[in-house]
Amino acid sequence: MESIKDKVAIVGMGCSKFGELWDKGSDDIIIEAAYEAYEDAGIGPEEIQAAWVGTINGMGGVTLSEPLKLNRIPVTRVENFCATGHEALRNACFGVACGMYDIVLALGVEKLKDAGVGGLPVGRGFHPVMESRRTGPGTFAFIATRYFHTYGLTPEEGKRTIGKISVKSHHNGNLCPKAHLHREVTLEQVVNAPLIAWPLGLFDCCGVTDGAACAILVRAEDARKFREDPIYIKGIGLSTNQILPHFEPNFDWIGFPMNREAARQAYEQAGIKNPRKEISLAEVHDCFSITELINYEDLGFSPQGRAKEDIDAGSFTLEGELPIQPDGGLKSFGHPIGASGLRMTYECYKQLQGKAQLPERQLKNVKLGLSHTLGGPPQVACVLIVGNSLG
Repeated sequence: MESIKDKVAIVGMGCSKFGELWDKGSDDIIIEAAYEAYEDAGIGPEEIQAAWVGTINGMGGVTLSEPLKLNRIPVTRVENFCATGHEALRNACFGVACGMYDIVLALGVEKLKDAGVGGLPVGRGFHPVMESRRTGPGTFAFIATRYFHTYGLTPEEGKRTIGKISVKSHHNGNLCPKAHLHREVTLEQVVNAPLIAWPLGLFDCCGVTDGAACAILVRAEDARKFREDPIYIKGIGLSTNQILPHFEPNFDWIGFPMNREAARQAYEQAGIKNPRKEISLAEVHDCFSITELINYEDLGFSPQGRAKEDIDAGSFTLEGELPIQPDGGLKSFGHPIGASGLRMTYECYKQLQGKAQLPERQLKNVKLGLSHTLGGPPQVACVLIVGNSLG
């Protein structure tokens, strides 16, 4: 399999403010994200040759072509559960890498707050009996209790362990101007918050929100014609299960094979042997605090069953060995499904350029960033590796 490493570069990105955007429609936040990306890349909309838009609530390419007036160029809408934003970026990468286009745009967007539903759909899942009334919090509560049981954590130990993840994410998000939630929380507030699905409380669950994010991509050899500090695609992996993972006889409820396979693909393309040591920062899919913990282990940041030790040691804080969710993650931004993968990549892009919005947010000596989404029942995962130099 051929690697995409160093064939494509990101030369511009934009991200709307995330939040309860009652006074804005989808078109408004699409324009906000896209025009920041245009300005960042130093180009105009007329230079875009093709575009991909990721959204679960759109209607074809017109979702993007109408607000951005992308007349008569190919515009494709994609959707792949919570990996939708990454899927738009992935397809845009391939459009450039194959030589078909020189300059392309990928954008993810979602308006959830005023959609008439409570964010992600709830109710019957994909099986009429075994999934009756299954919800997202309920599913990941099963993951949490199984993980606690398997690795010998008491209920109190387990709840405090995942609670520390939420404390970290709220701290980071409070420093990020574009995050939805700006609020520090204490561990006691997290563990004593109203329950959603035990052991997951209010502060263990990401919110429902609106947002958009955008990337402009070109061939790597052309990148420095646009800017002095492009960010290069090093690897991108996608894995989709053929059936609901929890219906498989060997599904253990303490990790996801899609995560591990998507990571394997991306690491192999990027030439990464030791992700814990080689990756400088990561944005992972933290729909729930337990999901972030599982991702630590699935993505090779913590040994299996040992994430608690890293959490207790502060290994993944802004000051730690491998900062994870430096912008606060889904916990602070919420999860407008189509936008999340690109929003995560926006954070990696800015950090790798040394341009985080506030000095106290800027990480030091960063070379490689990882963004990751996990979605579906959950059934699909995507891992993207980006770097700030060739080679």
